Amino acid sequence: MASSSFDTLLQKIETRTARAGIIGLGYVGLPLAMAVARSGFAVTGFDIDPGKMVALDARRSYIDAVSDAALAAEIDAGRFQATTDFAGLAACDVIIICVPTPLTKHRDPDLSFVEATSRSIAQHLRPGQLVVLESTTYPGTTDDVVKVILEGTGLKSGSDFFVGFSPEREDPGNQHYHTATIPKVVAGDGPEALALMKAFYGAAVSSVVPVSSNATAEAVKLTENIFRSVNIALVNELKTVYAAMGIDVWEVIDAAKTKPFGYMPFYPGPGLGGHCIPIDPFYLTWKSREYELPTRFIELAGEINSAMPRYVVGKLAEALDIRAGKALSRCRVLVLGLAYKKNVADIRESPSLRLIEIIEERGGHADYHDPFVAEIPPTREYQALKGRKSVTLTSDTIAGYDAVLVATDHDRVDYATLAKSAALIIDTRNVFNRLGLSADHVIKA
Repeated sequence: MASSSFDTLLQKIETRTARAGIIGLGYVGLPLAMAVARSGFAVTGFDIDPGKMVALDARRSYIDAVSDAALAAEIDAGRFQATTDFAGLAACDVIIICVPTPLTKHRDPDLSFVEATSRSIAQHLRPGQLVVLESTTYPGTTDDVVKVILEGTGLKSGSDFFVGFSPEREDPGNQHYHTATIPKVVAGDGPEALALMKAFYGAAVSSVVPVSSNATAEAVKLTENIFRSVNIALVNELKTVYAAMGIDVWEVIDAAKTKPFGYMPFYPGPGLGGHCIPIDPFYLTWKSREYELPTRFIELAGEINSAMPRYVVGKLAEALDIRAGKALSRCRVLVLGLAYKKNVADIRESPSLRLIEIIEERGGHADYHDPFVAEIPPTREYQALKGRKSVTLTSDTIAGYDAVLVATDHDRVDYATLAKSAALIIDTRNVFNRLGLSADHVIKA
């Protein structure tokens, strides 16, 4: 049975007659679906959100990385379709899980989406399928959670069906790399599963990087994000220390990066955003408790980065007090940028949401402007902010605020007008200095 299931599936992959099912059509799943479809496979996308189905049926993309034209091309070619009916999984030869892996309020892994999806797959599991997890998680999840749930059907991994892990590497807003051109780390439960993973992803992306186990591949993703988290925490801490000394951390970094070896520039900010860096390191800290091993370095980095929004609001309050003689509780503040990074509409874990919350906890009033986010959508942690709309950025609008707090340095903003019209600017991104617009009323934070 093992040889028959493997050989049949491998032949389907090599001849592009395999149908791929991608569960979760968000920032990871939809771009992946397009890359797989463009490589010649028929793809069925699955999602529980009927709103996404309405958009996709209208050939309208809700993800910046996928254009309307690219989406329409794959639908019109018959290579992509989407549904909320998970019964279609039975017809899929390769099933890829791209669902959220958030944290609980106590910063423990929340695998409820992965577990529920695995149970849905189990209801339609058959011999000759490859099931892949792409959601970021702690080492052991694929084998100890997904595989165990699937084997609850009586079918066995490595003989009846196959299991693998390949970490997503999406970077919203990156103009240089996209899904098909980013090397793909792949792993499988056994040599045949790995061979299937290499064949499938090798057909859809420019290069694959095989590793020895699913746990190793899961650790690769965590390592990539922990690396960024720790280094960003370092420069955030240096920012606070150098500010106390009257030293500009951005000037220091710009000079340090001229060294052609042994240094890589990272930049401070108002906090961390996106799904990966603020969340993923805590998956490893949670798992490490099982081995009675501390992760002090990782947890300290998380604490430093999590403290940045409050530090920034503290600098805002101080500047209002010293320069305007006003308490934050009596001030109106415009937060510039709701997205977590420039030139995208992605607000996942955005520090801007926390900045607004802290300002209003301290009695101030906060609005926001973001050229990419017209309205704050529902979020798990900031339900009270749902429905707030981006204000129009004009000279008169800007002048009506006691301060402007730059949280995200989108290119699609008239910073010259902002510099002329704002009474006080708190710049967390060094954008005014970069544009040659430094002034006495622009305070770096």
